[in-house]
Amino acid sequence: MSNPGTSNNPGTSSTPGAAGTPGTVDRAFRTALYGTDDAALDTAASLLAADPAADAELARRGEEFVAGAWRRGWQPADLVRVVRRELGDPHLRLTAGLIRAQAAYDRPRGPRWTAQLDGLPAGSPTHPADRGDRFSRATTVLELYRLLLRLPHLEPLDEPGTPSPGGHSEGRSGVRPASRALARIRALLAKAEATGYPEEAEALSAKAQELMARHSIDEALLAARAPAPDTPGACRIGVEPPYEQAKAVLLDAVAAANHCRAVWNEDLGFSTVVGFETDLAAVKLLHTSLLVQAETAMTRAEAAQRAGGRKRTKTFRQSFLAAYAHRVGTRLREAAEAPVSEDESLLPVLASREVAVTGRLEQMFPETTTTRLRGVSDEAGWTEGVRAADRARVGHRRPLP
Repeated sequence: MSNPGTSNNPGTSSTPGAAGTPGTVDRAFRTALYGTDDAALDTAASLLAADPAADAELARRGEEFVAGAWRRGWQPADLVRVVRRELGDPHLRLTAGLIRAQAAYDRPRGPRWTAQLDGLPAGSPTHPADRGDRFSRATTVLELYRLLLRLPHLEPLDEPGTPSPGGHSEGRSGVRPASRALARIRALLAKAEATGYPEEAEALSAKAQELMARHSIDEALLAARAPAPDTPGACRIGVEPPYEQAKAVLLDAVAAANHCRAVWNEDLGFSTVVGFETDLAAVKLLHTSLLVQAETAMTRAEAAQRAGGRKRTKTFRQSFLAAYAHRVGTRLREAAEAPVSEDESLLPVLASREVAVTGRLEQMFPETTTTRLRGVSDEAGWTEGVRAADRARVGHRRPLP
C-alpha cells in the first residue's frame, strides 16, 4: 500500500454513497486552513460537523499532513512538543493518533524514531476529544491541521544506518545497541536524582560522568579501528519554559563536554545536538539528570529564602538556573580536558571526531548566532545556583589502561 502522503493512495477514493465527502473536506480546508479568522474556523467546523461521512477522509488528510511534516524534517517528538506548546490536550491526542496511523505507511526509520513512536501519548486519529459534540471535535481537527500546514522546514536528522528515501543507508549499516555501560550510567543518575543527600548525589554524578567519559573513548577507539567509521548524527532535545535560556546554556555545556555541539532554536523550543551516537546518548542522560538535580536544589534554596522573608521567586529562580548552568559548564570543561592531559595518545582520535562533528554542524547550520544570558539580577539566586552546581560536580575522566 502506498504512503498516505501521496495522491495515489488507494484509500483516498470515496465510495459511491459518499461522493460529496471529499468536496466537504476541501471546502472546509479552503475556508479555515489558510487564514487566522475564528469566524472562518467556525464556518468550516460547521461544514464538517454536518457531514459524518467526511470523518474518514478528514483523518486520511491528517495522515497526509503528518507525512508532509516528516518531509520537512520534523520527527514524532517534535510534533508532540510543538502541539503541546501551541494547542491543548485534545489536539495532542489527535496528533498521537495520526502519527501512529501514518507509521503503517512510512519508510523504515532508525531506533531513535522508533523510540519516539513508543513514547507517544494515547490518542486516536478520529476522536480527538474525550467528550464534546461534532462541532467541537471538528474545530480541534482544523486547529491542529492549521498548525501542521504552517510548520517550517527543519534540518533533517537521519540516523546513521537509517535507509534514506533513495534506498541507501547513512553511515554504517546500523547503530550498536545500548551497552551495559549506559545501563549503569542510567542507574547511577537515577540514584543521584532520588537521594536527599547532596554529597551522595555528587559522588553518584561524578561516577556517572566518569563512566560516560570512559565509554565514549572506548567507542571512539573502536570506531577508529573499524573499516567504515561511524559518522556524526543529530537529535533534538526539548528546551521547555520557564527559564529556557538557562536550560539551553546548560545543554550546550553538557554537549561540549561530551564531544558534541548544540544549536538552540528558541522559537520552536528545542536544541539540535550534533555528535556521535554514544555521545548523544550521554548528553541526553546527563542533561536530564542535571535538570532534575537543579530543580530539587532550587526548590530547597527557594524555600529557605522564603522562610527568611524574601518573595522574589521569579528573579531568584532565573538567577539560580543561570548560575547553575554557568558553573556546571565550567566544571564540565575542566573534566573534558583531563583525559587529554593524562593520555595524549587520545588526541588524534578525539581531534578527528571533533572535525567530523564540526563539519556536520556547519553543514546543517551554515549560519548561527551567539546568545547571552538575560535577566540575571538576583544575587542570592546566583550564589545558591553556584553552590548547587558545585554539589552536582562531575568527576575527572580516567584514561584507558
